Amino acid sequence: MFIEIDGTRAFYICAGEGDTVILMHGWGGSAESFRPVFDYLSRRYKVYAFDFPGFGESSLPPKVWGKEEYGKFFMNFLESAGIERTNIIAHSFGGRIAIWFAANYPEKINKLILVNSAGIKPGRTLKYHIKVAIAKTGKKLFTLSIFGKYRERLLNNLYRLVGSKDYQQQTGIMRSILVKVVNEDLRGLLPKIIAPTLLIWGENDKDVPLSSAKIMESEIKDAGLVVFKDAGHFSYLDKFSDFCVIVTKFFG
Repeated sequence: MFIEIDGTRAFYICAGEGDTVILMHGWGGSAESFRPVFDYLSRRYKVYAFDFPGFGESSLPPKVWGKEEYGKFFMNFLESAGIERTNIIAHSFGGRIAIWFAANYPEKINKLILVNSAGIKPGRTLKYHIKVAIAKTGKKLFTLSIFGKYRERLLNNLYRLVGSKDYQQQTGIMRSILVKVVNEDLRGLLPKIIAPTLLIWGENDKDVPLSSAKIMESEIKDAGLVVFKDAGHFSYLDKFSDFCVIVTKFFG
């Protein structure tokens, strides 16, 4: 199904009856990323999963968005769908939006589950600073007129060498959005979250380290942490059965 919100066309799926649960996917994902969870939970709850603008079948954002724009889009989605309050399960990038939303619209959330959630800006390593320096120097160099028609190709090759996998896979406005969101530190919002919050993490997550989960657990007022052994960034798939049992017990 599609819904248009302030000129942006968004795709979503919905099934089931009961308390509302909304699934928020990670970067590069879509509603389909949560399909096994969606199918399981819709036996017990009314479940929504949607594609954030710029992902899946939804249209691109009209400009470069950050957490606030995505969060307000989500608020408008709730209003358009007639949802007064909801439970949320948010993975990775989706967790960024859920954190901002929970801090700014506490009256809209019953319970919150953050799964391998982004949002804590990590300390930067020497390797990271070297890559940034190379990228900045290369960008200045390749903009010189002597490179002419080869400029774009050279810049793309440079970014492939020093950019993250997510950065390499994006183009246009979504690349700019990625740069913006990964540089937004949400730690200051954590104490503002009052909804009962469950953090679920894969012990072997290489994208968002377990240290981020421990910071969130300590700074969200009512938070608990579950760590899955032998699971990575997609812990909800790596430990699917355990995940579903824990989620249904938490939501009730």
